[in-house]
Amino acid sequence: MNAFDFSPLFRSAIGFDRMARLVETARAAADGPAYPPYNIEKTGEDSYVLTMAVAGFGPNDIDVTAHDNTLTVSGKAPQAQDAGRVLYRGIAGRAFERRFVLADHILVEGAQLENGLLHVALRREVPEALKPRRIAIQAGAPRALTANGAEQVQQAA
Repeated sequence: MNAFDFSPLFRSAIGFDRMARLVETARAAADGPAYPPYNIEKTGEDSYVLTMAVAGFGPNDIDVTAHDNTLTVSGKAPQAQDAGRVLYRGIAGRAFERRFVLADHILVEGAQLENGLLHVALRREVPEALKPRRIAIQAGAPRALTANGAEQVQQAA
């Protein structure tokens, strides 16, 4: 994949360096390892579920961390207890680390490990101060323009 040059954007825009980092992170992730496989599902208007296939890992082997709009899921390979008895190991049990960039106001609600699948619940929660709000329009006395262009409030008769 070709590299993108964002320097023309930085000459006339302020604060878009985060976008450049996001594009670079996405490009690097596409070139990175594909283990473990995962799905991202939209389950509602403002809710999502990240599902990762982590067969062979237990709750104590996996770490889920959210920090600065980044969700990191890492797994430490469990200790092999029956290494002498296994003739073929087709189930991957290697350590991993996956990073996901979260949009603003995405919160991690929790994580659940069930049948070898890790489900991470995510929800967008926009603070009240940032939500659109309706501005009331007040009606005042009608205004008329005078000959010199100045406004004059008309008196009610």
